[in-house]
Amino acid sequence: MKWDWNAVSDFMPYFWDGLKVTLQILVLGSLISFVLGLVWALLMLTPTLPLVRWPVGIVTEFVRDTPLLVQLFFLFYVLPEWGLTFSALTTGVFAIGLHYSTYTMQVYRAGIEAVPVGQWEAATALNLPVRRTWTAVILPQAIRRVVPALGNYVIAMLKDTPILMVITVLELMGRARLFSQDHFQFTEPITVIGVAFILISYPASLLIRALERRLVR
Repeated sequence: MKWDWNAVSDFMPYFWDGLKVTLQILVLGSLISFVLGLVWALLMLTPTLPLVRWPVGIVTEFVRDTPLLVQLFFLFYVLPEWGLTFSALTTGVFAIGLHYSTYTMQVYRAGIEAVPVGQWEAATALNLPVRRTWTAVILPQAIRRVVPALGNYVIAMLKDTPILMVITVLELMGRARLFSQDHFQFTEPITVIGVAFILISYPASLLIRALERRLVR
């Protein structure tokens, strides 16, 4: 089959529109997953909140053990029956952020638990308040250890953004599908999308590796 450069040219407006939506999903979804994952981790590790740990554990385990696709359908199609209606993009961003927050939670937990016991003992010896101990001693060390792992989840989120097409979010893959349906050409747009994901993911993975080497020094 002959490659049609005119089809590539015609597809570029679709591509740029889809790229903007994809990056928006990635940035906002990452922020939600990082912040919410840290909240989950702190709630699970705080000894003074025993009645909070088990509900958080149940919720995060449920989210982690169910497919993202099912969660998307539930949030987009089921919640409106209960009077909760959000746009497709808002639903997609929240779903992907919530889903990955249950994984970043485990990353944060591992980082916090890896902080040497001596750091906790030193904070206690200095009579630091609990909040000061967490914000000035524990979390800076823990987050430094887990940045590379968090970066890997950003790449995973990028590769999962095409799933949002099923709830009508027109990200990169959604735009490619729309173009293909309008022009009856599939090879060029799908190939361009595949190359675009590689050009974004591979440099990002190299950056994460370099960051990991720098942080472990």
